[in-house]
Amino acid sequence: MDYKNVGGTPGGTGTFLLGFIMLVVGGYLLLHQVQVGGNYWNWQGIGGYGKTFGITLLPLLFGIGIMFFNGKSFVGRVLTFGGSLVILAGIIVNLDIHFRTTSLYELLSMLVLIVGGVGLIARSVMPMEAKPPQVPPTPEA
Repeated sequence: MDYKNVGGTPGGTGTFLLGFIMLVVGGYLLLHQVQVGGNYWNWQGIGGYGKTFGITLLPLLFGIGIMFFNGKSFVGRVLTFGGSLVILAGIIVNLDIHFRTTSLYELLSMLVLIVGGVGLIARSVMPMEAKPPQVPPTPEA
């Protein structure tokens, strides 16, 4: 393994590490400003006003029951997997995501770190061979 040749091209290890650090720090700072909250889980079109999380548990519970009765049951596995998937999708769908109030300077700092880090990482995988110094021609006597 050659640590001086990132991505199989000469040079770029320092550039890659700097870009990676910038990307991680900028991403952390940006995600730190995001606030995530939940909401009641209800289907407005089906059943009206009630909370409907309980109905999504039924396939999961039936699937688990069938799996306890017969561990090799295909129907039990499908119901368990499908019920779990519906519950996970319902949780994700009902999330509220908000960006906390921050100053323009802080936001620009975060974005510059992220975009600059991505740019340095992309640059690091390009060949970065040192060019030989050009010596000016000496006048002949």
